[in-house]
Amino acid sequence: MTRTTNAPGPLGTAAQRAVPYLPLGLLAGLGAVLAFLWKWPCRFGGAWNGGIGQYTNFCYTDIYPLWWAEHLSEGKIPYVDYPVEYPVGIGAIMEFVRRLASGDGVAFYDITVILMGGSLVAGVLVMAALAGPARRWDALWYAIGPAVILCAYINWDLAAGALVLGGLLAWSRDRHILAGVLLSLSVATKFYPLMFFGALFLLTVRTGKWTPFLRMALAAAGTWLVANVPVMLINFEGWKRFYSFSSERGADWGGLWFFFQRKDWGFLADAESLNTMAMGALAVLLLGIAVLAVAAPRRPRLMQLCFLALAAFMVTNKVWSPQYVLWLVPFAVLARPKWGALLAWQIAECWYFFSIWLYLTAQYPEGADLGIGDTAYFLSVWARAITIVVLMALVVRDILRPELDTVRASGADDPSGGVFDGAEDRFTLPPRPKADVPVVEA
Repeated sequence: MTRTTNAPGPLGTAAQRAVPYLPLGLLAGLGAVLAFLWKWPCRFGGAWNGGIGQYTNFCYTDIYPLWWAEHLSEGKIPYVDYPVEYPVGIGAIMEFVRRLASGDGVAFYDITVILMGGSLVAGVLVMAALAGPARRWDALWYAIGPAVILCAYINWDLAAGALVLGGLLAWSRDRHILAGVLLSLSVATKFYPLMFFGALFLLTVRTGKWTPFLRMALAAAGTWLVANVPVMLINFEGWKRFYSFSSERGADWGGLWFFFQRKDWGFLADAESLNTMAMGALAVLLLGIAVLAVAAPRRPRLMQLCFLALAAFMVTNKVWSPQYVLWLVPFAVLARPKWGALLAWQIAECWYFFSIWLYLTAQYPEGADLGIGDTAYFLSVWARAITIVVLMALVVRDILRPELDTVRASGADDPSGGVFDGAEDRFTLPPRPKADVPVVEA
């Protein structure tokens, strides 16, 4: 099979290559501005300064209160002077913005928003490049999707999104060392991109493309050490806080485990076994994805495996914050760019977004008549989970029946797969005889 590529021809100039992306960049900029305007009641109306206004106005953000909670307002340096519950990438962004904010919490929020808005634009453009010329406009789901606009500035997730998409674009362009660097930096910013190393590994097993994978993995390991070891040496306890917090954290908002505990669903509600059950459930799903990757009649596309691995991580996680939708949008669209199931899922995500704030409103005595109770809230929790599981099932079906895959229906193999694009199988379960390939004399 002939390998396809998204790379421009040798006669293309940088300007010519950039022109088709300009409208998408402008629309992503519009999405970034709309996301900022959505926070108007908090940013300009002061709703985030107390009471339930930040919930009833649906404008809550972690960024503004963490200015005080992480002692940035006191000039303390993350990890060095105070342990932070985030990986070092976010700590670095916090420290960078703290130095620019001049002691002003609102300025800290505004500058962070500018950085995250830029990350959204970059992520959209990179996603469009990964989709390829024929499906470039699929990136609109990320640029101006309603769930993206609602959740864009709750936390620092968009920074990780730009890094991980950049790393996968570098992989697709055979720049394997750069891919390792960017993917590692994304893991150092948010933990979820670790799932994508597994997807790359599985396709490497199937195709035997070990040299590119090992180069990428070594670059990633070296980058992670460079980013983390200095902080570890300065203050190991401060650096370790993120990992300790993740391990010690109980079932929290949005996760199915929170529902099981709230409703006392037998052994599933056992808080003492939560970590074991969550990790076990994830392991089972990842094992299933691994078997699918090597046993499917045709090698899965990289974006299909990335989506499945990430969705499995989210469904089994102890907490499922509304902004996690930002993680999944690019990969859900790249895995299966069909409107029906994607639209149903986005509606469920928006439903959950409004439900969580109304549910939190009801936790306050003064908000009891304004919020919602368990039944309404958990309906939105399950709606979101079910629509994602349906998406996963549809992607699995596309893998098992490649003729149903929208991307491959156009004649492409794996446009964003890099060395996997058009590669032959080297290992499958069960082993299959190689097809006879006619020899063409020169």
